[in-house]
Amino acid sequence: MANKFKQAGLVALGAALGVAASLHFSAVADRQMSTLSLPVDDLRLFSEVFGRIKSDYVEPVEDKKLLKEAINGMLTGLDPHSAFLDQEAYRDLQVGTQGEFGGLGIEVGAEEGFVKVVAPIEDTPAYRAGIKAGDLIVKIDETSLKGVTLSDAVKKMRGKPNSEVKLTVMRKDEAQPLEFTLRRDVIRVKSVKARMLEPGYGLVRVTQFQEHTGENLVTAINDLYKQSGGEMKGLVLDLRLNPGGLLNAAVGVSSAFLPKNALVVYTDGRTDDARMRLTATKENYVRGAFKEDYLNKLPAGVKNVPLVVLVNGASASASEIVAGALQDHKRATIIGTQTFGKGSVQTILPLPNNQAVKLTTARYYTPGGRSIQAKGIAPDMVVEDASETRIVLREADLQHHLAGEDDASGPKGNAKPVDKIIAGPATGKGATAPLIAKTAPKGDAKGDAKATDPKDAAAKDAKKEDVQLNAAINFLKGQPLTTTAAVTK
Repeated sequence: MANKFKQAGLVALGAALGVAASLHFSAVADRQMSTLSLPVDDLRLFSEVFGRIKSDYVEPVEDKKLLKEAINGMLTGLDPHSAFLDQEAYRDLQVGTQGEFGGLGIEVGAEEGFVKVVAPIEDTPAYRAGIKAGDLIVKIDETSLKGVTLSDAVKKMRGKPNSEVKLTVMRKDEAQPLEFTLRRDVIRVKSVKARMLEPGYGLVRVTQFQEHTGENLVTAINDLYKQSGGEMKGLVLDLRLNPGGLLNAAVGVSSAFLPKNALVVYTDGRTDDARMRLTATKENYVRGAFKEDYLNKLPAGVKNVPLVVLVNGASASASEIVAGALQDHKRATIIGTQTFGKGSVQTILPLPNNQAVKLTTARYYTPGGRSIQAKGIAPDMVVEDASETRIVLREADLQHHLAGEDDASGPKGNAKPVDKIIAGPATGKGATAPLIAKTAPKGDAKGDAKATDPKDAAAKDAKKEDVQLNAAINFLKGQPLTTTAAVTK
């Protein structure tokens, strides 16, 4: 298993999401190709159309452009996440997983031929300008995005720092298009943020799963334990608006809270390389055989501290892997709303001249055998937030999305779910039955409170506005929530 993981170098990159797509780097050197029977009649038709374009199109078209667009169409017609990566797109993908790139700071996906905002990244030009989840970007500068591929749209949004770009967006409940002029910046995505909510209760927010997210999580948790005097009463892991990222980082984050060797996720596809079982062991989350196990630096109490995981409709891919693993092992209580449902694996297949194909090769399954694809993770306790009205795009809504599989039937390949779920009941002092809780905030939810002193009036007001975080704290403290119905699973 360890050797297979090293060979595949699997990653899951969210986003639902185009820029934020779920991937894994496959170190395929000399893959033996099976004998294929070519569809001669269809190839003849392709040649005929190619020739007609060359001879009759209103303007001359280079062969290279036609063939490239044919490849793009062949891949994008499969599902929303398969794509051809030219040199620039391949380079951007590699840079993006390192957490730094030049642009606006928007996680995007495709809808109805335009670009849809999944989530703006905090502390970026897009976030500061007021771009919101659910916005439909219809123009970049004066160029309409109708029919423009997602990768080409991303190229237009990225650029040199300090250069300006104008976005025209359609927003739900707005009669007229909105225009935003943004100044590009170097986007440094800090993937882990942490703070004390009140004495004994801490918040760790993971915004994206990057190369060093696991190590940064360890640092953040240790800081919280120091602030609390070496012991925590409860911890909130916030995965809302997290589009995904590297799979090994997701395995690392899950492993921080699970027993050693617990199954985190498994994949199933048509090939042997697509069938993997990733457990809470160093080989599955530390890149490099000679690197130390960063989880050894965690305080022992983190394995048992009462834990709540916050999710919403923009929690995708690697976020769903973490939420699903902690839920199946009954290690955490999941609070929020149904997640995005990005449960497919993309393999990066290198091509000559620093190009690549991003191809969907497998589906993800939680330790208990649930398929994530087009379904997502259902929270244990549904707490709706006003901001959810702006998050309407999910995997099942995407054109050509890969269908999920019936949970009861299980995967069709050789991968098997865990034989026994490790760990006890979900931690926390509140009710353990799945509940639906509705807390109506005044105005839009603002996200995490900025102040750290719970006695500060401003901090109290900010915390009230984040109804899901407030529900998580109340649950950990055993305080009652406003519930409207109980549901069973």
